[in-house]
Parts: sequence; C-alpha cells; structure tokens
Amino acid sequence: MRHALWPDATLAEHALEMEAWLQRDDALVVVCALPAGGLGGFAEAGLRPYADGCTTSPVAFLEGWFVDSDLRGRGYGRALVAAVEAWACRRGLMELASDALLANPSAQAAHERLGFVEVERAVRYRKLLAAAGSAAGA
Repeated sequence: MRHALWPDATLAEHALEMEAWLQRDDALVVVCALPAGGLGGFAEAGLRPYADGCTTSPVAFLEGWFVDSDLRGRGYGRALVAAVEAWACRRGLMELASDALLANPSAQAAHERLGFVEVERAVRYRKLLAAAGSAAGA
C-alpha cells in the first residue's frame, strides 16, 4: 500500500523507510483490517516541530494516508484519521497537520470532509548543485 501511495520509491526503499519509521518513539502506523481478511488502508503519523498554519509545537503530522480505491467512500479513511487524532490527543497535542499535492483534488476534498482547513498553497522548487570539489577552479 505504501508503494501505491508513493510509487516513486522501490519496494526495498519502502521496507527500509518502514523499518526506520517503526524505530521512532514519535511515530504511529495504523492499518485498516478488513472483515474478510487482508488490509484496506493505512495511515502514518509523526511529530514535527512545526507545520504551516499551526501555532503550537510539536504538531502531529499525517505523513501518509491511503485507502484502496475500491474501498473509498465507506468510512475507512475517516476511521484511520480518527485513530491518528486519538493518538495525538493522548500525547497532549492540539493540532494535526497534513498536506496533499496540488494535482490531487480528491485528496484535498477528503481532507476537507474530515475538517482539515487549507492554510496555503505552494510550489516547491529544486536545483541540483555541482558535487563538492567538481566545480571549475576547485
């Protein structure tokens, strides 16, 4: 399911990330077990020192949230986020933050249906720099 949410990473990279994630004491993984067996979704949350639009610190952050496409609209996503909210409340946190890609309006709508409020839109940039020591004159 992680690969369905984040397809740019390999299965091996996901396995390493998950292993590291589970070693953190400020991280949560919630899965949605189906009555007939198997899993239908998951949520990963952790703590961040800050998040856009939030005024408290630390902030619970919904790092990943996925429900199989054939199960969407049935309350599984809502249940996953509710579990994250309960975890954050038990830790005494006041805010839950998340994000969604600009190109994913269905994820934005899902967040808004659960009470998330959009705080800003951003376009992020990246520029590759020459490797240290390989620049001319180095």
